[in-house]
Amino acid sequence: MKFKSRSLLTELLQVGLLALGLYLVIHFVVQPVHVLGSSMYPTLKDQDYVIAVTVGYRFQPPQRGDIVIMRDPYDRSKDFIKRVVGLPGDRFLMKAGRVYINGQAVNEAYVNQEPETQFPDYPVPPDRDQQGRQLGPDEFFVLGDNRNRSNDSRYFGPVKRDQIEGRAWLRVLPLTGFGPVDGTKPTFSQTDTLPQAA
Repeated sequence: MKFKSRSLLTELLQVGLLALGLYLVIHFVVQPVHVLGSSMYPTLKDQDYVIAVTVGYRFQPPQRGDIVIMRDPYDRSKDFIKRVVGLPGDRFLMKAGRVYINGQAVNEAYVNQEPETQFPDYPVPPDRDQQGRQLGPDEFFVLGDNRNRSNDSRYFGPVKRDQIEGRAWLRVLPLTGFGPVDGTKPTFSQTDTLPQAA
């Protein structure tokens, strides 16, 4: 009887440790995310379910092109999902729907469609040197891929690193879209640059 009691106690302890391990993984390593709205279309669609990795940004900062989960600047009980386009130290400008970083145009293959006429420039008004606003040492500029339907840094400004919780990693639902989340990196145009002020 003593042997059976020990065996049962060992099994309960193993189950308890496994449950604790799963709890720690779910709460500190990955985060389930339910996408609401179309701001990241076509990369992510309304009602997609995504797994985000939350541990990676403890060791390295977000990279350009990462799709990140961040705190809603207007309601910290909610999350936003956006793409990092501007990094700390970048001089960032948006003009007539085109993104310029440090004076170079950015090619963004993931953007959904041509911007509509009300697409806002950033900053407003533009900086005196016409090269844009320089992001601070802890600031990131985030945008939705569906620029015409996205509430992003054009409206609420750059976000701090501590507002960014994780990187979208894997789409799990719908099953037809199962697979890694596309983290396409923007590239810089070699020919399209801002004209230098005279």
